[in-house]
Amino acid sequence: MYECSLDRMKDKISTFSKFGDAGHGGITRYSLSPEAIMARNEFIKRMKAIGAEIEIDDVANIYATLAGSDPDAKRIVMASHCDSVKNGGNYDGILGVMSAMEVLETVHEKNIPHKHPLTAMIWTNEEGSLYPPAMMCSGIVCYDYLPEDIRCKFKYEDMMNSKSILDNTSTFGEALDKSGFKGDKKYRLSPDRYMYMFETHIEQGPILEDAGNDIGVVDCVLGMFDYRLKFYGQTTHAGTFPMPKRRDAFFAASQALCYLHEEIDKLGYSDLVYTTGEVVCHPCVHTCVPDFFDFSFDSRHEDPKVLEKVLAIVKSCEEKTWAGCTCKVEKAWNRDTVYWDKKLVSYVKASAEECGIKRQYSH
Repeated sequence: MYECSLDRMKDKISTFSKFGDAGHGGITRYSLSPEAIMARNEFIKRMKAIGAEIEIDDVANIYATLAGSDPDAKRIVMASHCDSVKNGGNYDGILGVMSAMEVLETVHEKNIPHKHPLTAMIWTNEEGSLYPPAMMCSGIVCYDYLPEDIRCKFKYEDMMNSKSILDNTSTFGEALDKSGFKGDKKYRLSPDRYMYMFETHIEQGPILEDAGNDIGVVDCVLGMFDYRLKFYGQTTHAGTFPMPKRRDAFFAASQALCYLHEEIDKLGYSDLVYTTGEVVCHPCVHTCVPDFFDFSFDSRHEDPKVLEKVLAIVKSCEEKTWAGCTCKVEKAWNRDTVYWDKKLVSYVKASAEECGIKRQYSH
């Protein structure tokens, strides 16, 4: 059994954590920002040091490959991203990149025989935190293989015209041109050149720690839906309009949100999760009663029948009057549960068992 270098991994963690250090253990490293470019250059430097071939595609995804013994064999790729959300976690995304690097570095250092070329990869703008949407460049690369309702959100021209959330003027395409990382389309990840993909990711929750385990062997990405609930009332003066006559959209939304929690919790599914993460309030002035309030509703579960029950509760909000306000429920998007390749999952499971790592099998 081969072992990776703990010291080398610690050095990578320490080094990459400096690129966009937010001062509290996290990072802000927007895609193609100076901080992200520093991380990319560090990746390339370290991969070139072990003799990996560097390729960059037309949307700045980076591929570092160690040749295998069979020149005709397809590549096995390990990938994630180096960009972050604002004040993001120090391991989100980049852990998968550093793990991929460590695999290649260990193979090189110990001269481990391998038939297939091994590729460590960085996806561009996976978070979409500066230039929406999330998963932008993986969406572009996988465009031809996506369902139509998802594919339409990742048209190349639209992605190039995506505007910065900071200035609402500069575009992703402009940032790509200035970055020095715009390569050739021929290097894109594709089924004719690549065989399998693996990704190591930090758990963004407490489940493993609570269970005393070190890793989770994940077999799917949960099905989910995202809807918007919009409440319409009337704007009036906060000091002069009588309370009984008010149609406060914010208050209406709060009643509906409490209703959603109460009714969904009654379903009794302990592994069902849901979130209200984004709100819009108008006119958002402290002396005015809001005439409009809009919140997102994100729910996730493996079983589509469970999500159907949740969605029925969400849609029922339209049938009610909330504090004198009307409600409109609109679909933003949804996805079905996607199961990973069982063979690849079994490889991860077997490896964890062979190494004696504390583990669990979960979604």
